[in-house]
Amino acid sequence: MKPRDCRATVAAVRWLTPEVVEVDLSVTEPADFRFEAGQWISVPFGPKIVRAWSMASAPNRKGPITLSVDVAPGGIGSQWLRALEPGAPVEFKGPNGGFVFTRADPRRALFVAEEIGIVPIRSILTELYETGYGRPAALIFWARDPGWLIYDAEFRSLARRYPSFSYFPVAREAPADWRSDRGEPHEAVDRLVHAVEGLVVYVCGGAETIRRAREVLVEKGMDRKSVRWEKFW
Repeated sequence: MKPRDCRATVAAVRWLTPEVVEVDLSVTEPADFRFEAGQWISVPFGPKIVRAWSMASAPNRKGPITLSVDVAPGGIGSQWLRALEPGAPVEFKGPNGGFVFTRADPRRALFVAEEIGIVPIRSILTELYETGYGRPAALIFWARDPGWLIYDAEFRSLARRYPSFSYFPVAREAPADWRSDRGEPHEAVDRLVHAVEGLVVYVCGGAETIRRAREVLVEKGMDRKSVRWEKFW
């Protein structure tokens, strides 16, 4: 679908953490709005001022689309999101973006997410496993501490239900009873990726995380073009 001017109404607002909000948007125009998992919409705030947010919901699910946003930066978009209430009108343009999964790709898929960078990856993984994708895939999800691992319980459940899916939560700082991995995102990639042959990697997060994760993978012999990325900051 080409990006179009759209109208929606806020259907619900949920706070996942004090700094991360989910917003459900019921799209009213166009009636046939569709998107691919991993894409985003842009909301205007004035001449040449827009904010872009990825869909956290999967396109195969009917009903409202869901945005999941870190409002800690406190800018114009964060302030607007904090003030949203059900029933509020929203105008946006979309869908946008090419951070989408190629289902026909025969390679094993590894997803690497840094904190709120999990949002488009959550959309991709939800759609894949709700529509019969049975091939091996893995997720390395990093955060400064476990409190920033939004959707952690969801991914743990996904790994229990689908043996072909592996989930590796990683935290820089964690309590003593934390039983998962620790360290930085690129360190986790280095430890957990043992072979790059037949592998395609999707990384989403900050520019530094993308750069260092890609460097680790290239050092292991991966073609740079096999590392796809979406930069959030």
